Amino acid sequence: MELRQLEYLVTVTEEASFTKAAAKLHVAQPGVSAQIRQLERELGQDLLDRSGRTVRPTEVGAAVLPYARAALAAVAGARQAVEELTGLVRGHVAVGTVTSLGQGVDVAGLLADFHHSHPAVEIGLIEDTSDNLLQALLTGRLDVAVVSLAGELPPGIGVQVVVDEPFVVAVAPGDPLAARTSIALDALAGRPLMCLPRGTGLRTVVDHACAAAGFRPRIAFEAGDPTVLAQFAIRGLGVAILPESLARSYPGELHAVNLSRPKLRGRLALAWRTEGPAGPAARALVRQARAALPERTERTERTEGAPA
Repeated sequence: MELRQLEYLVTVTEEASFTKAAAKLHVAQPGVSAQIRQLERELGQDLLDRSGRTVRPTEVGAAVLPYARAALAAVAGARQAVEELTGLVRGHVAVGTVTSLGQGVDVAGLLADFHHSHPAVEIGLIEDTSDNLLQALLTGRLDVAVVSLAGELPPGIGVQVVVDEPFVVAVAPGDPLAARTSIALDALAGRPLMCLPRGTGLRTVVDHACAAAGFRPRIAFEAGDPTVLAQFAIRGLGVAILPESLARSYPGELHAVNLSRPKLRGRLALAWRTEGPAGPAARALVRQARAALPERTERTERTEGAPA
């Protein structure tokens, strides 16, 4: 019995297909079939049911799978232990980020520095909504992510806030709201609003605040990138709710109105899984990212740059 055969068995079961398993393993399909047949001959029982449109484990195969996975995990753990003791970090890390980060988080620079420190580690990057990124962290599909915080965090997730700033109402100079310096949220009831899609931190904050104020927001436009919402607002298509730094980066084109009652804030955070296995590469990335991205809060923002 070889580890390769156990790996093939687990992969075919997970993919429910010899063809998909071969593609994932980067080997020829006949080789996968032959190795599993050899394993079945050694054990004297069929491990896979090949009679249907998809491949499924037999009763014997289902009993063998936990031991196959445990054997593969033990080998991976042994390799990680050796790498940690020798200081060698290699493998793969999966990183996630929300679509628009503004100027607060330099993900490209962070990953470039990590690649320079650990050139043997492969880095994967995806963009998605905060809800989906947090779920991917919990299931182990991601090792670290930059997410927008809104509401309670799921258990097993650690965070370090790296951006904390107010949300404001952004309108074109000709909009009636441009004469105001601040408004209450309920003044927006009935106005066409422009916001990020559901699942994003900004949208969750807005939806919860509007519900607490007793009205349902009238969302006229959605876009995954806040800069697109800013462009819509500049052209008078509605009221955009944006991070303050973005709204004020269009002087003369956008007028930023502060929200009072309630004040809404947006927070970007570095997030990672606190429970479950994590390889040395993932732990190294989390350590380096936390050191490179200082924790920010409303208090530190207000006092930053103040005289000592």
